[in-house]
Amino acid sequence: MAIDLVDYERKAREAVQAFWGNREKARQKQIEAGAIDQGERAGVTAGKNMDGFVVLVKDIVRANGLDHACIHLNRSVVTLPGYFRPTKLWDTLVVNEGRLIAALEFKSQVGPSFGNNFNNRTEEAIGTAHDLWVAYREGALGKHPRPFVGWMMMAEDAPESRRPISDRSPHFPVFKEFQGASYLARYNLLCQRLMQEQLYSAASIIASSRTAVADGAYLELDEMTGLKTFVTGLAGHVATEAAR
Repeated sequence: MAIDLVDYERKAREAVQAFWGNREKARQKQIEAGAIDQGERAGVTAGKNMDGFVVLVKDIVRANGLDHACIHLNRSVVTLPGYFRPTKLWDTLVVNEGRLIAALEFKSQVGPSFGNNFNNRTEEAIGTAHDLWVAYREGALGKHPRPFVGWMMMAEDAPESRRPISDRSPHFPVFKEFQGASYLARYNLLCQRLMQEQLYSAASIIASSRTAVADGAYLELDEMTGLKTFVTGLAGHVATEAAR
């Protein structure tokens, strides 16, 4: 059964261009309006900056046999039940004939502050997935095959995200892999371990500099956490569901 990756590299470059372009437009708009917030937060609070990747997901779902599936994006319809909490809002849900096919999260991280945001993203990613799988085990999603659960991060490629970081752990040593690792390297390790522990079907990290507003250039850190692995896994899962 062949799968269709819908020219994902071109569409990913377009999504990266849109990400940086939308951030800058939002920042300029708030500055022109006299908003106090004239720093990096202006681009963050604008939201919708990862919409280009959502379009890529929609194209993959349609091209691999689920052209009639419901792809939910609006806040009112992207809620799933949890086990440790009543509900959780996801970024995108794919539902077909009452079955959850995919639940996806799209995140971004732009400097200059990476430390606290990395920790927050990590805790959120782990907690969200664990909560979902326990709810699934307890029957909250019905008696259906496991959905595809995806987590994608786009991080700024900058000196601050590439420099080695030291940690303090006075009682017990930090795992060797984290010692002196940059924030980009830590995101890569996070994605690897999210998949190794089966918390996510696929977890991807790509890095891109602000100059990519011109050409959409991005970097994959390794094959396991690359965008191709993410889209291939999703396309294969969708095709399998379509063949049921």
